[in-house]
Amino acid sequence: MNDDRASESLCVLVTGATGFIGSRLVPALIEQGHRVKAMTRNPDGYDGPGEPVGADVFDPETLGEPMQGVDVAVYLVHSLDDDDFERKDAEAAEAFGRAAADAGVRQIVYMGGLGKDGEDLSPHLRSRREVEQLLGTGGVPVTVLRAAIVVGAGGISWEMTRQLIKNLPAMVVPKWADTRTQPIALDDVIRYLVGVTGTEKAFGQVYEIGGADQLTYVQMLQDAAEVINGRRVPIVTVPVLSPRLSSHWIGLVTDVDSTTASNLIDSMSTEVLQTDYSIRDVVPGEPMTYRDAVKKAVMESDAKKG
Repeated sequence: MNDDRASESLCVLVTGATGFIGSRLVPALIEQGHRVKAMTRNPDGYDGPGEPVGADVFDPETLGEPMQGVDVAVYLVHSLDDDDFERKDAEAAEAFGRAAADAGVRQIVYMGGLGKDGEDLSPHLRSRREVEQLLGTGGVPVTVLRAAIVVGAGGISWEMTRQLIKNLPAMVVPKWADTRTQPIALDDVIRYLVGVTGTEKAFGQVYEIGGADQLTYVQMLQDAAEVINGRRVPIVTVPVLSPRLSSHWIGLVTDVDSTTASNLIDSMSTEVLQTDYSIRDVVPGEPMTYRDAVKKAVMESDAKKG
């Protein structure tokens, strides 16, 4: 397999094809000339581009047939809405890696989470690291893209931000909201995913990806409020709001599932910043700013409503 992706059409399996990232990735890969198998648990109800294939990563026996003839498998599945997500995701990743090896898949591409190894990682980020390793169990080279918050219409983190701003004239937020992170636009995530697909020098590599800005969660809320409402929202930080209480609060104010919110919030007290930029040697180009990513997400959200 060579690095000139434009000259080679690959068969790419995309798991989570109906999800936040997968639904945007499938058409982007097709646009590059690849044949795409859109993997979903309900293929009969799939109305997107690509070839729908039915399988469930949590049921290993369903994985063999969809893997046949696949060059690259993109793994975009997680179980953050489940209290037992660490065990479920570990078992699914190991089974997927073995099925890929049995089918002769040449590369697995995985979206992981930013955060330095050796730190006291949250269960969410710790699980993402474990999945990285387990996907390679069968010996297929894994390419990992580690990201923080992905900003785009329909994303859980974006929906939390948008709905908090929409529903609250002022906010009391926990002290960890002063932690810095590096949000990235969905468009840039798709660009990087497409860019590493089938690229030999990316095989077995871990890349950090991030947007143009390093911001605290408070700054993200303020910047998003200015874009959405034309003004900043009053925010006060307090030291006593625990992640568990925060998740219940988000569950009350937004329609984001409280279990999912809790598992995400557990990660927010850890600073997650991009420190390695080698991805740009593989996929050149400057990433979008946070404000531009918010503007794009707002436009897409408004278009869906219309």
